[in-house]
Amino acid sequence: MSLRKTLPAFALATRDRSFVISTRHGYHRSVQALHSTKTNTHEEHVSFSNNISIDFEQTKEAYKSKDTLELLRSLVVFKLCTYDILVDKNKEIIDLSKKLLGQKMFEQFMKMTFYGQFVAGEDHQSIRPVVQKNQAYGVGAVLDYSVEEDLSPEEAERKEMESCMSTSEKESPGADHREKKFTAHRKFGDRREGVTSARTYFYADEEKCDQHMETFLKCIKASGGSSEDGFSAIKMTALGRPQFLLQFSEVLVKWRRFFSFLAAKQGKDGAEVLEQKLDLEQLQTCLARLGAQGNIQSCFSDGRLHSSGTVDMLDWNSLIDERTKISNLLVVPNLQTGQLEPLLSKFTEEEERQMKRMLQRLDVLAKHAVENGVRLMVDAEQTYFQPAISRLTVEMKRIFNTDKAVVFNTYQCYLKEAFDNVSMDVELSRREGWCFGAKLVRGAYMYQERSRAAEIGYEDPINPDYESTNRMYHRCLDYVLEEIERNKKADVMVASHNLDTVKHTLRRMNEMGLAPTDKKVYFGQLLGMCDQISFPLAQAGFPVYKYVPYGPVNEVIPYLSRRAQENRGFMKGVQMERDLLWKELMRRLASGEVFYTPAL
Repeated sequence: MSLRKTLPAFALATRDRSFVISTRHGYHRSVQALHSTKTNTHEEHVSFSNNISIDFEQTKEAYKSKDTLELLRSLVVFKLCTYDILVDKNKEIIDLSKKLLGQKMFEQFMKMTFYGQFVAGEDHQSIRPVVQKNQAYGVGAVLDYSVEEDLSPEEAERKEMESCMSTSEKESPGADHREKKFTAHRKFGDRREGVTSARTYFYADEEKCDQHMETFLKCIKASGGSSEDGFSAIKMTALGRPQFLLQFSEVLVKWRRFFSFLAAKQGKDGAEVLEQKLDLEQLQTCLARLGAQGNIQSCFSDGRLHSSGTVDMLDWNSLIDERTKISNLLVVPNLQTGQLEPLLSKFTEEEERQMKRMLQRLDVLAKHAVENGVRLMVDAEQTYFQPAISRLTVEMKRIFNTDKAVVFNTYQCYLKEAFDNVSMDVELSRREGWCFGAKLVRGAYMYQERSRAAEIGYEDPINPDYESTNRMYHRCLDYVLEEIERNKKADVMVASHNLDTVKHTLRRMNEMGLAPTDKKVYFGQLLGMCDQISFPLAQAGFPVYKYVPYGPVNEVIPYLSRRAQENRGFMKGVQMERDLLWKELMRRLASGEVFYTPAL
């Protein structure tokens, strides 16, 4: 089998546009705004040489969009979140409350407390007052339909195992020599376990995926109609069978690993990923020794090398040829022989159709976002799905980010390889001329990822401690800010509740001369949290967005449960937000503004 012929890819006709999916370029991984508030409560006044001054302890400005009842609600909800028994037993308490109050009274109670604090409304009509009020104070919206199925752990596990196993694996378990990380494991079948910030989808059938797509389309339309320059969030596991994401991720990781293996052969294994440049002649010799057939140099004969005579990771990925069948993509290099081998011994026509439909749904959503003037935020997920998610997001960027950043990928900076992923995608955007769009978060799956890695037996993908994650976040952020300074063809959302990170961003922008009015750097926080950061930033002219969840009361209970869990650690760690809320409440009482009504 020749090397040239066995470096496949695939191209799909998605409606009227060819959606080319390949491993031609490096992947990245990402996701949801896991926030932290390990920050100094003093010195919260940040000044700039261009006379922009932000005081994060000026409560009158921070809470001018809130009436006094809203302040009281925030104080009550945040306080309740510090009681372990209420958080740990929240499902039982909710069930009991429904029985005692009845459905109507229960929903009213939730709207006065947790639901009213963290959720904007039940549908795209009822969220308008919240979105428009925030917009009046300079804060935009990232709409996020937060409804989840209320599955039992056993049902979630069953669905996950069925949807993550191919026909080949079911018929001949173990025959395909899949890596443990990229196969389903019953103990971790319920992907909600240990996750605080991210909603979770479980595959039922193709009809359900179409319903999810329609929901996202409505969300995009609502975002376009209710907020100028809005965002809409989507999740890829909602749009297709996760089996494909697992398999494609394994292929991408093995291709990258094979390049690293070849780099080590040339003594380049200690360098940064984009500094690993392989001598082309030595590469040909190494592959020949491994038994690979074909002339690797001929693969780059049409000027495809970025730097003459050497091959880097992005050049390596560009070897992939276009093919029409997705199943042709699922081949991996054998490190011992250098030959390519199929990932699966059998791939059915129905599996082929399911994968094509996932890609078609993505294409429909991206086109709809462009038509409605909305940016599309692709949420991050677990590391065994993320390489494929990031790869597909890059393909959307190639098509839709030609003039401005429409599609944004999410990068989880608690990952050890976060900087590699960011730097490769930025470099790829430079070479190909499209606009880079990123949301930087710390991460939502830490406890689950660590537990799974330890149990199954692969390297923990998470940075060793909180401080190393902070350093990784700031390193990734600085890299993107430098790209913005260099050519203005990159956008970044700093999705963080960490005041130190916000202040770091402001300092770096000031040093680089990046103005808020450039609208290249955005800030993002969750609705109902960290208003003392969001609103002062917005009033200083920075683009600020709230993640705005919405959905019927009963169907967003899982989301509210996670907010309670998240806020338990959030509020126990630092009292800053509660202290500022009390300070503003006392100021209003002392100044006779207890009946203050926000101006719209």
